[in-house]
Amino acid sequence: MSLVELARYGTRVEAELARLALEAEGIDAVIFDAEANSFFGGGGLISVRLMVLADDFDDATALLADDRRS
Repeated sequence: MSLVELARYGTRVEAELARLALEAEGIDAVIFDAEANSFFGGGGLISVRLMVLADDFDDATALLADDRRS
C-alpha cells in the first residue's frame, strides 16, 4: 500500500480539519510538511499535504468534495 497526495492546504489548521473529517468517516489520513509550513509562518510558501492510502483516494476525494459543497 502506498500513500498518495489528496490535497494541499495553506495552513496546518485547514489540513487538520480535512484529516479529521476523513477519519470521522473511517479513512486514515496523515499530514506532511506541517512543520516546514509553520517554520515559514504558514504563508503558503510550503503547502501542508494531506495524504491517504491509494486505495482510499476516490472515497476521500468524494468526501472532501461533499464537505466543500456543504
